[in-house]
Amino acid sequence: MESVCGNAAGAPRLSVVMPVRNLAPFVGAAIESILAQSFADFEFVIGDDGSSDGTREIVRAWAERDPRIRLLEREGSLGPAGSSNWVVSEARGEIVARMDGDDVSHPDRLRRQLAILDANPEACLVGSLWEVIDERGRRVRPRDRMRLLEDSLFAPFPHGSIMYRRPLFMAAGGYRAAANYWEDLDLYARLAAFGTLLVLPEALYQHRATVLSTRIASPRATVEASVDRMYRRALGRGPVGADGRLLPDVFLSMGSTRLWSGRRPGVLRRMLRRGELRFDVRTASILAWACWGAVSPLSLRAALRQIAMLRDRSAAARMADGEARRWECRIGIAPTAAPDGVNGGSRVPALTPS
Repeated sequence: MESVCGNAAGAPRLSVVMPVRNLAPFVGAAIESILAQSFADFEFVIGDDGSSDGTREIVRAWAERDPRIRLLEREGSLGPAGSSNWVVSEARGEIVARMDGDDVSHPDRLRRQLAILDANPEACLVGSLWEVIDERGRRVRPRDRMRLLEDSLFAPFPHGSIMYRRPLFMAAGGYRAAANYWEDLDLYARLAAFGTLLVLPEALYQHRATVLSTRIASPRATVEASVDRMYRRALGRGPVGADGRLLPDVFLSMGSTRLWSGRRPGVLRRMLRRGELRFDVRTASILAWACWGAVSPLSLRAALRQIAMLRDRSAAARMADGEARRWECRIGIAPTAAPDGVNGGSRVPALTPS
């Protein structure tokens, strides 16, 4: 590991961290959105996790232009959880904001989130609602404030939108490799033991749907097996059977990114072949979604976009922008002891399987 560019000044209060791997078409926009923040007093720790597509060279050019950027480089990949722990281990701030290398942050994101943490000392994390953009940067799905009013097992904010207190992240045990591809939800479940999780109803983050995303670019069978474990834990379903069939939700999750990127979900045949299909409403609705996406992805996107708009308008009368809402994480994952070596140095925390 090598630090290519850094600032020798005193440690800032806020560190923005961003692991990247093979995101050359989008990483420049992600970096630019952070450097253009209305709150400017931060360090920006970018860890290149073994890119081979020119991402590293793009980040180097940005690092030469702005001393807030500290670029770290690796030749081999640590994977989702490992690379995320890596950049946090190098952060110097007491507050850490996550950023993903293919997404875009609203210019006021850091200021708004930092103000919420300052006003709520019992909070350990604050995220925000989001919009979905495609590979060209076009908004393809609006925010959905109804997600903040529903009782859901899954976080109503994207991983890249979070800001949290670093000491509590360390106390919770950091990210765990056993939860790769859902390491964010696993972390939230353990952080909830140390404080409240808050969500801003503004769309302060744009999540990009692209086939370069980690879940799509990684080996499919590995990702599917891990996402299946996530859904089984969240839904209280038993372990995968001897036949290795996967819950239908896995295919919905995998296909959604492709759908919003402008493509067909491409999961129908695999779902019919490998899915744990049951005669229930959940299975039927996901199967209908997969069939619709296979026939007419354009009309499916239009319908889902309209539903999100109607849901957002319905929720508008019950909440106000600017008012953070608490999210209750209901997935039971026991906290772990604080790992050694997270605070400073380059070593990735020692993590325990879930």
